[in-house]
Amino acid sequence: MKNHFHFLVRIKEIEEITLEKKILPSQSFSNLFNAYTKAFNKSYNRHGALFERPFRRKEINVDKYLQNAIIYIHNNPVHHNICDHPLEYPWSSYTTCLSDKPTKLFRKEVLEIFNDIENFKYKHHLKINYASFETFLGF
Repeated sequence: MKNHFHFLVRIKEIEEITLEKKILPSQSFSNLFNAYTKAFNKSYNRHGALFERPFRRKEINVDKYLQNAIIYIHNNPVHHNICDHPLEYPWSSYTTCLSDKPTKLFRKEVLEIFNDIENFKYKHHLKINYASFETFLGF
């Protein structure tokens, strides 16, 4: 997408984070976006903000919503007519979920949300109600 992107991340419980590195998730994302902006600006000899506001986040604590969020993110390039299938979008984790190649993505955990790889593929082919899901996410 030209004007937005989606991340789905699991935030560790505060007890899981070592004592020396107790940084709030919002600060971690701020650091990430600032570092990316600096590198991008340096590479393209530009300055100033790279991202528009607002940065939005939504806690997802129900398995059905988590499953729908994954489907929504993978199908977003299809929804925006960038490609016909999530397999065709090179920056998607969809293909990583189907691959056996080494990855830092928690592929096994993602597929377990769908029970198995075949159900993962099947659910991605079903139509989701983008309007209601975007309302839920606050878009």
